[in-house]
Amino acid sequence: MFKLLTLSACGLLWINDCVAQNIGILPLTGIRYYKEGIWAKSIDVKLDGAQFLSNKLPMSKEIELVLQIPTGFTLDKKKISYPAAELTFTTAKGDVILKNPNLLLKNETTGFGPKDFKALSMKFALTTDIVRSNNSIILKFRIYDLKGKNQLRLEFPVNLIIKPGEFLQVSKTVKALKTPPGSMALISGVNAKTMYVSVDTSIKVDPKMAYASLDITGIGGTSLGGIFEGKEYFWVYDADLNEIKITDILLKQVGGALEDNDVDYTLKVPFRLKKSPPKGYTVRFRWESADKSQVIDAVVTY
Repeated sequence: MFKLLTLSACGLLWINDCVAQNIGILPLTGIRYYKEGIWAKSIDVKLDGAQFLSNKLPMSKEIELVLQIPTGFTLDKKKISYPAAELTFTTAKGDVILKNPNLLLKNETTGFGPKDFKALSMKFALTTDIVRSNNSIILKFRIYDLKGKNQLRLEFPVNLIIKPGEFLQVSKTVKALKTPPGSMALISGVNAKTMYVSVDTSIKVDPKMAYASLDITGIGGTSLGGIFEGKEYFWVYDADLNEIKITDILLKQVGGALEDNDVDYTLKVPFRLKKSPPKGYTVRFRWESADKSQVIDAVVTY
């Protein structure tokens, strides 16, 4: 039987080239990306070399956004690339707080040679002068080519860590699951084999809805009890990445032993009416352990 859950709302960035869309949502941080000619093998948000597992960032720390093996930039005769990176801080409502026209200003004239362009690093900090009284802000990155028209836009909704000692979710051991085209999944603190994806229209709990079915197999490093004690969240977006509020509940089925053995975890995420168009949706699911040290975060595009 599927156990009924109440709906909660509440995000490192690893991109599989074969599933990359022109626009989409990234796991773990919930960053929206708009690919307009520039892309990367992976995108990481880091603090002291560890990657963020959520969109909660600390104050007054140097944070790094890294594009691993970036592509889409014009090369000159010496194979030099000339990237720039604009960063705009806005309130959650979109009001501009501050704009930095180029985080890569010191390399604006010299550019980056092939050896130095395997990773494009952009650093910034969230200070009281910038965030002021806002506990939630949006970081808007525009990474663009000074010698061409290509660009990549990222919108990062950030919740600030204000309280002293508040838990910071970072990890140096984030892994990507094997997933089918049109999906991606990242894990930290646990192991898993693969994730299967389908659409389920047979569920009778709410027969008017179609469900995104996510079947994550062979989860190790936790237990049946550990999965049940954790928290689940999900989000649904339309083709323009506008969030769709879903009032129906998430369903799940968990199989395995009570001891610390492999667990099979099936999620049923309601994301559209059966009569609605079958394409143009992005579904994101997130599970985290009770102590927030273990995370599974998956994104599926239909």
